[in-house]
Amino acid sequence: MKMIAATSRTPVHHGQSMRSGPSKPSASCDASRIIASLSAALVLLIGYQGSAIAAAAAPGVINAIGVENEYADVIAQIGGKYVQVSAIETDPNTDPHTFEVNPKVAAQIASADLIVKNGVGYDAWADKIISAAPNSKRKVIDAQHLLGLPDSTPNPHLWYDPKTMPAVAKAVAADLSALNPAQAAYFQANVKKFDASLKPWLAAIATFKTHYAKTPVAVTEPVANYMLEAVGIDMATPFSLQAAIMNGTDPSPQDVTRQNSLFTDHKVKVFVYNQQVTDALTQSFLNLAKKNGIPVVGVYETMPTPGFTYQSWMLAEVNALEKAVTSKVSTETLQAAK
Repeated sequence: MKMIAATSRTPVHHGQSMRSGPSKPSASCDASRIIASLSAALVLLIGYQGSAIAAAAAPGVINAIGVENEYADVIAQIGGKYVQVSAIETDPNTDPHTFEVNPKVAAQIASADLIVKNGVGYDAWADKIISAAPNSKRKVIDAQHLLGLPDSTPNPHLWYDPKTMPAVAKAVAADLSALNPAQAAYFQANVKKFDASLKPWLAAIATFKTHYAKTPVAVTEPVANYMLEAVGIDMATPFSLQAAIMNGTDPSPQDVTRQNSLFTDHKVKVFVYNQQVTDALTQSFLNLAKKNGIPVVGVYETMPTPGFTYQSWMLAEVNALEKAVTSKVSTETLQAAK
């Protein structure tokens, strides 16, 4: 198995999760830039089809793409030596909703034998590339569709849901088996290993829920909400504020006042903060939480690398949450164990 990072980023907002701020472009300007960028990439893709712009997989090796690196990690674990995996979204220090689709990224997706994407509008640009370069043999796994979720699903961060990756791993094994039937048993064996490796995370979730359910928590946006729901926390931040921050609109003054009071009145035990996407408002919440002695747990939309697998990343987040509740210790950034 070979992992290849395939990022290409410039500060261009994309999709439904744009951030507000003094330098944010207008919605019409923003949309025009996205359309122009994607259109240019697709036009150039036509000229690049059949070329060697995307790294070719070795004979007998399946060329796979995980649009987000957490999905690429799961593909690599299931496919092992029979896959060459590239990830598009790989940098935990940048806004995952911002990048410019260029011909190289478009060609990588177009030439892939297997693609795994999140769905729920989070990576809608990939759908356009897939449609522009049809391939009857290509396998596409969309986590949203796999889980039977509607387009109206309010929280797109599906990888934090404990149900998501077991379903993705199973689907990956099925599609890899269709592409390489001789290794079907190998892929299925890796699914069993993957499921077993999730047990420490699932056990940590169960332990937290047993001992610390109903712990009041504040957040900036619903990045880790699926996991927070699984551990049984009491969500104190109104979803209207979370959605506004996620979608780049201004929260209501009432919601901001309520959020601030969660810290000043010590109504929450932990502040779960999206480290990857920040602005003046989220920074003000962070400062207020620290000022009032509320421990902070940083969460990410892109799997931190190097050193983490999907499983160890998720376990680290639950462990950080428990440390915040039991010892009032903040874990603002994740560092992989050496």
